Amino acid sequence: MAIGLIIIGDEILSGRRVDQHFPKVLQLLAARGLQLAWAEVLGDEPARIVATLRRSFASGDIVFCCGGIGATPDDHTRQAAADALGLPLRLHAEGKRNIQQRIVQMGEQSGVAADLDSAENLHRLKMAEFAEGAALVPNPYNNVAGFALREHYFVPGFPVMAWPMIEWVLDTHYAHLFNRAPRLEKAVTVYEAAESALTPLMLALEARFPLVKVFSLPSVGDANTRRHIELGVKGEPAQTEAAYAQLCAELGRLRVEFRPL
Repeated sequence: MAIGLIIIGDEILSGRRVDQHFPKVLQLLAARGLQLAWAEVLGDEPARIVATLRRSFASGDIVFCCGGIGATPDDHTRQAAADALGLPLRLHAEGKRNIQQRIVQMGEQSGVAADLDSAENLHRLKMAEFAEGAALVPNPYNNVAGFALREHYFVPGFPVMAWPMIEWVLDTHYAHLFNRAPRLEKAVTVYEAAESALTPLMLALEARFPLVKVFSLPSVGDANTRRHIELGVKGEPAQTEAAYAQLCAELGRLRVEFRPL
């Protein structure tokens, strides 16, 4: 079962905000022995969000979706998720209570009694309108929940809210997947070699060790670093150790300058 990430917001695509979700989700997954299989960044365009979600729902993947679940005109994710599944939006009873509790709490903090029937506070309840059958994803920051549908988990764009919500989902629903497939990664830095000259070696390693992937990250160098390639192997530990040993032996045979990382 693959894990995907969808990040929604015009502000990311325009550069007004720098995305922080991608590296953090990688970190959260890695801490649990999991990996991200794919990621997409979308603007606040309903049709594109619907199309992307329709495809990801059909994939069967575990998907985290960050952003667009507020109550402003540019928040389309809740409706898009419902449309992608052909479901109506419904006001979630517990989600409604959570929001109202938050409104009352904010009133108490400001010293002004909250009017739950004011136009502003009634509008806030839109944040509890989810596709029919959705479950809540608790938000420890302000108690305004996200929602879950078919292995998809929708959280706010704010990192302070989104990240603990994603952790909760992983630890509550997917602990059985943690560290299920032990992995090892080992690499060397190869200097002044052409990637094309090393390709036959890479192909041979993957052919001999089917549980290992070979990776190659070339760099043209700069004022402080010579041209080099980070060349490595990753995958099942025993095969990775054997593949790494063969990698180093073959580089030595080719008289290529390299050093372990």
